[in-house]
Amino acid sequence: MSFHYHRLSQDKRGSAKVTLFIAIAVLLFGVGGFVWWQYSETTSNSALDKELLLHEVRSGPFDHIVLEQGEIESSSNNEVKCEVKGRGGSGTPILSLVLEGVIVKKGDELCQLDSSSLDQDVKNQRIVVSSAESTVISSEAAVSRAAIAKQEYLEGTYLTEQKTILSDIAIQQQGLRKAELSLQSAERLAAKGTLKALQIESEQFAVQNSQRMLESAQGKLRVLDNLTKEKMLVTFNSDIETARAKLLSDKSTAFEEKNKLLEIQQQIKACTLYAPSDGQVVYANKFGGRSGGDFIVAAGSLVRELQTVFLLPDPSRMQVKAKVNESRITLIRDGMPVKINVGAVDNELLGRVTKVNKYAEPGNYFGSNVKEYAVIVQIVDPPQEIRTGMTAEVRIFVEQIPDVIQIPVHAVYETKKHHFVLVQNEKEWETREIKIGATNDRFVTIKQGVVSQDKVVLDPRNHIDKMDLPEIEETDDREALAKITSQTPISTPSSARSGKGPAPDGPSGGDKGGGGDPAAIAAAMLVRMDANTDGKLSLVEVADNERMKNSFTDYDTNKDGSIDQSELVAQLRKRMATGGGGGSGAARGAPSN
Repeated sequence: MSFHYHRLSQDKRGSAKVTLFIAIAVLLFGVGGFVWWQYSETTSNSALDKELLLHEVRSGPFDHIVLEQGEIESSSNNEVKCEVKGRGGSGTPILSLVLEGVIVKKGDELCQLDSSSLDQDVKNQRIVVSSAESTVISSEAAVSRAAIAKQEYLEGTYLTEQKTILSDIAIQQQGLRKAELSLQSAERLAAKGTLKALQIESEQFAVQNSQRMLESAQGKLRVLDNLTKEKMLVTFNSDIETARAKLLSDKSTAFEEKNKLLEIQQQIKACTLYAPSDGQVVYANKFGGRSGGDFIVAAGSLVRELQTVFLLPDPSRMQVKAKVNESRITLIRDGMPVKINVGAVDNELLGRVTKVNKYAEPGNYFGSNVKEYAVIVQIVDPPQEIRTGMTAEVRIFVEQIPDVIQIPVHAVYETKKHHFVLVQNEKEWETREIKIGATNDRFVTIKQGVVSQDKVVLDPRNHIDKMDLPEIEETDDREALAKITSQTPISTPSSARSGKGPAPDGPSGGDKGGGGDPAAIAAAMLVRMDANTDGKLSLVEVADNERMKNSFTDYDTNKDGSIDQSELVAQLRKRMATGGGGGSGAARGAPSN
């Protein structure tokens, strides 16, 4: 009995505890519900506001800049060229060369070209030179023989013949004298009647005969002196001159052959390239695009005559060569200040514009139809760490405004060449049209539409439902986004032209060959995809774009888990240069939804 009573008392106490617990729970639930209702009423608007990223409009100094990528080079390069002449329309193969980047001294060997064919030419040419020298010796002997023959005639043959004739003349003169004396004696005897007339005639005939013999001998002498001698001298002189002419020709041939031998020997020496001065070796590689013409400095490559093989830049005179889009080249002038960022240098470098080319840079098959112009930026006090060929980012300061109203580029909504912002006006949202001024890669100056302390939404395209856009006549707004980002014109998809949908991803298919500027494409992508406006794209922010998501590691070159504008521009340029440009809707390699 006592056990049953004890158990009954325990059941009553348990039931009371349960009832008390339920009552407390109901009370707490009621109080919590009331508090939650009050809190939700007061914070509903602020909770909604937290979904939007706001930026308070401020006034301050503004730098209007042109941002471009360039390549470091030296303004003073010692070029090392190939001096070996081409053979058979081809170049000379490279056998060995020093590594690129090596510091060399003046006179150090840089490269060895193949001289095997020249070595064989030297052997053949030496045989030719020996033959030419032998011919010269023979020609000299011929000249000597011709001169001796002339001397032999004048001092020998001619004198002998002359003396023989003179001797004959003397004999004939003596005979004539005897005949004349005999005739005189006969005439005296005939006068006395001793000789007959017939004997007188005989003596007269003897005189006449002697006279004719004397005249004949004298005639031979005249012919010898006046004709035969002159004829023989002409012949001998002709032989001498002919021999001398042949000698000169043979000497000239021998001289040319010797020069050819020396030239071949010099060509062999030219197969070894030496450093003309101290410096760092840079290969003079050239790329000619699809049409060919590439030249890569490497063992086995063919080098043409007068082709530059190496560059020895002066490290104290470095500059950056940047290519600026035609839409912005008119903004740049000589002397403008420049800030330069190089990956190998921690600090920002200073420079100034020294030259703006008046003619566009040559394009290539895969390049855009948009022209680019070279701008040369001289680096002030270049550090030793920079090298020729390094990529540099140049920020050219076109204009510096001391105080102006400005907002981030991401806060601007552009449609049909009109620009709008979404402004928080107490608990309502107000769409305002603005007039923009100078821009840079991050901010845009405002001439009209907002004032200081206004709060604008940073990503209005993601909150298009809150915007009240006016009706605007349909116009071609290809240039609009370019004005916002200070980049080249890019095409706006039809969804953006209607005032709805995402921002454009890249150049339209109308620009054949990959039209559009990678910097413009990158700026447009950041406008649309950079949700937290930190100037970078994370993997979460590109998750909706399958192509961008799959290629994220290719874009993130520094492997920091995000893609900044320079990485984006570099990857887009790389893909366009390898045939990724052009296409309908967006550039290949540029993300598109």
